[in-house]
Amino acid sequence: MIKHNSSWVLSLLLVILLLPALACGLPSQAAPTPTPQAKILFQDDFSDPNSGWDRRQDDDGVTDYTGDGAYRIRVDTPNLEVWANPGQNFTDVRIEVDATKVAGPDDNDFGLLCRYVDTQNFYFFLISSDGYFGIGKKVNGEAQVLGAKNLEPHTAIRQGTTTNHIQADCVGNALSLYVNGTLLRTVKDDTFQEGDVGLTAGTYDEAGVEILFDNFVVYAP
Repeated sequence: MIKHNSSWVLSLLLVILLLPALACGLPSQAAPTPTPQAKILFQDDFSDPNSGWDRRQDDDGVTDYTGDGAYRIRVDTPNLEVWANPGQNFTDVRIEVDATKVAGPDDNDFGLLCRYVDTQNFYFFLISSDGYFGIGKKVNGEAQVLGAKNLEPHTAIRQGTTTNHIQADCVGNALSLYVNGTLLRTVKDDTFQEGDVGLTAGTYDEAGVEILFDNFVVYAP
């Protein structure tokens, strides 16, 4: 037979009775506040060939819908930049797109445009299929990389024919480039305050670069 100590039993009963009261006195755990969804200002999955983007084909290259849910920029001339716009106008934006090289050399560049005023004036956000990146502007037809002398390498960029997710933030005078969720650089410049958005691709010594773009979205920052 097991013998119980009466004082120990009484203490145990008091603890059991006090537990619910203590629990009621504890501060309640508030549910986490959900992150608000950013407002979409414009988006295009390129399934509609009449959604407003440039459709052009000449000796320099092609800017057109593929017909199966992507947008194609092909550059058939060396040392040339080609771009396309949907005909919008924004001030502060966050732009995102998926981009995949499907043909041509890895020595290329491609990416996003913001505050596009005209063919001679805009900001650009570029990466390349051999792992380089840069933020820059074109003013009166003269291109300039901001925050560096030239495009620079970064390990966040997937090389070759692997898809990269590119994000460009144009907020106030701050211009930021993200690739695959990694911030590559932020620079400051106040040359342009508003304009169109766009896509771009370019060549260097070798022509034949072809980039497919998909899931283009413009958010309010």
